[in-house]
Amino acid sequence: MLRKMVLLASTALALSLGAAAPTLAEPVKIRVVSKDFTPSNPDDVKHLKRIEEALRAQGTDLDIELVDLPSSGYADKLSVMLLSGDIPDLIYFQGGDAKMVEQGVLEDLGPMLADTKYLKDALWPHNVERLKNYPYLLYVYPVRGPQPVIRKDWLEKTGLKAPETVEDYVTLFKAIKDGDLDGNGVADSYGVTTADNTNELDSIFNQAFGITGTWMKNAGGEWVHARTTTQEKDKIAFYASLREQGLYDPEYITTKFDVKEDKFYTGRAGVIFGSSGEVIDIYGGKMRQVHPGTELVLLSPPKGPGGQGLAAVDVSKESRGFAISSVSEHKAEVMKLLDFMASPEGQMFDRLGFEGQEYTKDGDAYKVTDKIATWYARFMVAANWTPPVVWQSEAAQQSLATIQKDFKPDNTFVWPADYAADLDATENVYRSWVYKFISGAAKMDQWDQYVAEWEAAGGKRLNEYARTVLDAQK
Repeated sequence: MLRKMVLLASTALALSLGAAAPTLAEPVKIRVVSKDFTPSNPDDVKHLKRIEEALRAQGTDLDIELVDLPSSGYADKLSVMLLSGDIPDLIYFQGGDAKMVEQGVLEDLGPMLADTKYLKDALWPHNVERLKNYPYLLYVYPVRGPQPVIRKDWLEKTGLKAPETVEDYVTLFKAIKDGDLDGNGVADSYGVTTADNTNELDSIFNQAFGITGTWMKNAGGEWVHARTTTQEKDKIAFYASLREQGLYDPEYITTKFDVKEDKFYTGRAGVIFGSSGEVIDIYGGKMRQVHPGTELVLLSPPKGPGGQGLAAVDVSKESRGFAISSVSEHKAEVMKLLDFMASPEGQMFDRLGFEGQEYTKDGDAYKVTDKIATWYARFMVAANWTPPVVWQSEAAQQSLATIQKDFKPDNTFVWPADYAADLDATENVYRSWVYKFISGAAKMDQWDQYVAEWEAAGGKRLNEYARTVLDAQK
């Protein structure tokens, strides 16, 4: 503001002296904070520079500044930064956004989206539904549905075909554990590992055990949380049996995503989950850096006693994504940036990387290089953009096809703020008991004790409210 006042005073003085008014041609500065998108990465800086140049050619002059926020512990570090009053114009959240909405820090994206040229048509169906329920976060990517992958050479060494049933998965995990596939002379490879919790396993085993959604009917016809059902009990008992047999990594509870990946690359785990086709190809690219020529194979959701398919998708809100600060003085410019990234030119930049680096061009023919495997879109993957060349691996393409084929919206909903404590408490109870069941610290015959504790922690209140919402939808 002070700088603007000085400029205005200078202009007035020049006019009073009969001089020509100066031309104010400085670009509009917008600040962006995002995970794995930092000023210390040369490609990130180059990427922004060409975006600025393209926008300038269209009449929008921006100076885009990347905020340097470490990827490790990103969500916590972001919250600290925002609560201190340092609020960038465009903010990528991976949790913690609800607190900012409560404080009025995030902009309702609906009205601005309606006026965009490209972005409004680039949304995926789940984006549209989530924005209706929670119009503050935008994550224009295919649904993130963790799916399992294995090294092709390891699958071949087992002599097994890709698993089709729950029992087939157990057989595969045993073959990985007992087969010394990494050749180190020790049977020290787990069949599967996950990061932090069992969510990744749930993505393919929920439907197999009959868990069709977050809310299910009990024997009395009442809605109850699926985590208290007999189907959930059977699934957790299955996970516990995997751990007991040495097939599921018992360190999953303390394993972060980077550690999970490292266990995969070093042969400590045979199967891990990729949350998207893009992530699967990043895994493949990194694996080839350690083991040249290695390909990954996508494994399908198994058939089980309850069915088959990927877990139901929550459409109540985005769990991650970009938000625009409500206190930003440059909301329109930020939306112009996002709209450009949804355009054909913006998608070429964001999806294909750099000519001569991630791809080459000969006339109208495009060819990707090996570096495309580790390139990822920094902003979005538009649903309506068709790339000039297919570069994703077969496993990545199959993962997207599976997500589309198996897509099923969940019956979750947005909770009123006064249920936050109940949600947190029941989540903690659930995670604690799941770990106890899997680790062997608790036996499955203590299931009723777990359910009682879950209900006492706020679960009974959650069930009661859910019934009012779900019964009203009839």
